[in-house]
Amino acid sequence: MRICCLVILVSSVVFAQANPEARLRIPTTPDAATTATTDHLTIPDGTKVLLALKAPISTKTAHQGDAVYAETAFPVVANGTMLVPGGTYVEGVIDEVRRSGHIIGKAELRMHFNSLIFSNGYILSIPAAVESLPGAQREKVVPGTEGTIQQTGHRKASMTASSAGTGAVLGGLSNGARGALMGAGIAGAAGFAVASLLRNNNEVVLEPGTTVEMVVKRPLEVDARRLPNSGR
Repeated sequence: MRICCLVILVSSVVFAQANPEARLRIPTTPDAATTATTDHLTIPDGTKVLLALKAPISTKTAHQGDAVYAETAFPVVANGTMLVPGGTYVEGVIDEVRRSGHIIGKAELRMHFNSLIFSNGYILSIPAAVESLPGAQREKVVPGTEGTIQQTGHRKASMTASSAGTGAVLGGLSNGARGALMGAGIAGAAGFAVASLLRNNNEVVLEPGTTVEMVVKRPLEVDARRLPNSGR
């Protein structure tokens, strides 16, 4: 009997040495393996996200450091998983404001986005810039810049001078030299008013609801367990 037990013991030792994997085997389950691979998902760099502004932005009133508020107008989906639901809040900041100083001057505004705020309070820091403005009427993103928005409309500065000259001619025809002076003064004032109006029209103005295309500047790791309705 002792000999049989000894033979069995020696056989077990020899088998374990010949099969190293048999000495330590960690049990795994399909659920554990799946969780390990899907808990952290990635939004690739270059991903474009369509946003809608929640508050107006204007170079006439905006200042460097002001917050920008928007929300996603369309969800971001990768491999059948919704990474960013529609209606997710997006926060940004204004980096620089250049107001329209002359009739021919073009106002500019530069901003970027830095946070995604999910409905359950999960906040994801993002480095993202403005790629385009599909919902703007007279504004565009300057190519080759990091989110610089420029007013595309412009007016000629000669309008004030020509208005004053026309007024002087009409005034002179109607009432001699005095009429010419009065006509020039009235037309000059009118021209100044028009110039001020045109200068205001040259400001960058983005109304609430304006669609903005945001582009992600580097890969983002998303904790899938913290996404709304993740069920984890």
